[in-house]
Amino acid sequence: MGIALIWSLITVLVRWILSKRRGAISYDSSDQTALYIRMLGACVIFKQLFSRDVRVRSQVGFEPERRGSHPYLGVDFRTLHSRAESAGSIPARRIRRLFSFQRHLLSSRLLRGAPHLNPLHILDDDYCGQAKCMLEKVGSWNFDIFLFDRLTNGNSLIFLTFHLLNQYGLIELFQLDMVKVRRFLVLVQEDYHNQNPYHNAVHAADVTQAMHCYLREPKLAQSLTSFDILLGLLAAATHDLDHPGVNQPFLIKTNHYLAALYRNTSVLENHHWRSAVGLLRETDLFSHLPAEDSMSIERQLGSLILATDISRQNDYLSRFRTHLDENDLCLGHSTHRHFVLQMALKCADICNPCRPWELSKQWSEKVTEEFFHQGDIEKKHKLEISPLCDSEANTIASVQIGFMTYVVEPLFAEWARFSDTRLSQTMLGHLGLNKASWSAMEPEASGSSEEGESEPARATEEPSSRALSQGSQES
Repeated sequence: MGIALIWSLITVLVRWILSKRRGAISYDSSDQTALYIRMLGACVIFKQLFSRDVRVRSQVGFEPERRGSHPYLGVDFRTLHSRAESAGSIPARRIRRLFSFQRHLLSSRLLRGAPHLNPLHILDDDYCGQAKCMLEKVGSWNFDIFLFDRLTNGNSLIFLTFHLLNQYGLIELFQLDMVKVRRFLVLVQEDYHNQNPYHNAVHAADVTQAMHCYLREPKLAQSLTSFDILLGLLAAATHDLDHPGVNQPFLIKTNHYLAALYRNTSVLENHHWRSAVGLLRETDLFSHLPAEDSMSIERQLGSLILATDISRQNDYLSRFRTHLDENDLCLGHSTHRHFVLQMALKCADICNPCRPWELSKQWSEKVTEEFFHQGDIEKKHKLEISPLCDSEANTIASVQIGFMTYVVEPLFAEWARFSDTRLSQTMLGHLGLNKASWSAMEPEASGSSEEGESEPARATEEPSSRALSQGSQES
């Protein structure tokens, strides 16, 4: 009895300390399936828009209304790539959801390096410790974003971006409010459709990590300003914000309102940019800066994100090649630095084939799954099937070989000319090995000469617009 009483007192004391320092979690007596999360004296919203006293429900199957998601042809973007779960998986899902909230509360303490106050969360301590160890090697090209996402319980984009902003000293330099930064990153992650096999928050985290690797390259590290680095990281984290899991041609031929709004030009990229600007304004992240500076951030953020439109791949590549041929890139000029940032983001966006095989193969399978799912929707509604989206006419290997040959190799060859470093050679090495691995899985690649001639011709005809826009990146 004495031990039980002491234990109860300790539990009450710990809860009181947590409620004073970090807020508290309590269950509403009238709704046992709702969690009220109160931190820093105010309700912090994870599933909705940080309005007062919002409930984060854990009912199975509940999905909050997602801004920017719109039904088309009777299909909802929110459920386009979702899978039905069996009844047996329900308890596990509830447990994962509860752990998610618990780790959200521990995350900011982890990022500050502060010790945990509650010794009872042994599992969470262990997971957070492993995630922190991984962040110490965030500059490694072999960084396993899938493992990191598991260790952070699906919060890889929040953890990684916050860590990098802090590591570069940007939070202190630009006097950013920590709560606003945290709120912004949570909203950004929430606005990615994690039902998408490829265009989701993990992809955004992967691109952000790759961008960090490029920002550390000698030419960039010696010339980029803190403002450039801030723009680069924000653009990487938001470059596919609210991506619906389908490509631009699909939106155009289904008469989606976004296609009309942006006049069929860089439809998805414009939407990603405007969505990012909306979150910046919603969270007042830069409200303390002069209005002119805030507008400059929004404008240049748009310039970076719009550069990821793969239909403009040849334009950017030609400009980059011309600069390198004439050796006239002067990183002392802000316009040239911005152009290099655009090229770095383009490389980060399509760098999956340049990763080690174990990581690259997973990304290839995910993007092809997303392609083929769009093709199935197009078949169902008797629409013309978009290139690379017909699962009966394409394989993962054929899609990847074409993409590597006509899009990835030319871009990274020029990047290696610009930044001839160990990282560039490593990326080209992985690219060659991965292409060989996919070629070995595609027996028809060397057998059928007639098919081999028609495929390059078709890919050369439109190497970047429709066929490769869908999953590889942008949009």
